[in-house]
Amino acid sequence: MNNPTKRGHYLYNRTLRPVAGTLRKNMTKAEACLWKYVLRAGMMNGYTLNRQRPVMNYIVEFFCKRLCLAVEVDGITHQDEETFLKDRTRERELERAGFKVVRFTDEEVLKNIDGVRRRLKESVEEREKQLGLPPPYPLGEGDRH
Repeated sequence: MNNPTKRGHYLYNRTLRPVAGTLRKNMTKAEACLWKYVLRAGMMNGYTLNRQRPVMNYIVEFFCKRLCLAVEVDGITHQDEETFLKDRTRERELERAGFKVVRFTDEEVLKNIDGVRRRLKESVEEREKQLGLPPPYPLGEGDRH
């Protein structure tokens, strides 16, 4: 597996920082719910995730550096065929670079947050095994790597 952590800063794209900042201020309702109830403050098995992180030529909605894990929330506009195809291209490029991408729809997040939490927990545990990571930090210490 390709490991993006070996190339420094997890392929952070500094030129996209202003756009990421704007997106961070304008989260959708589903993104805000996922952040508040599942991802913020080490709630996902003690891992820290960032919102609207510039990675390669993309801005991923939520990103865990230590796990090289991107979490995306797709609204209704992602049902458009052109957008859907762009999403798949983006996902393939990120995965080719060594990242894992997990996608949810707005509806999944807003109507089944417990199912989303379970699926993310499974993805985190799978990723730990793939990368051979030690157990996460105790809840509250966060992810300092």
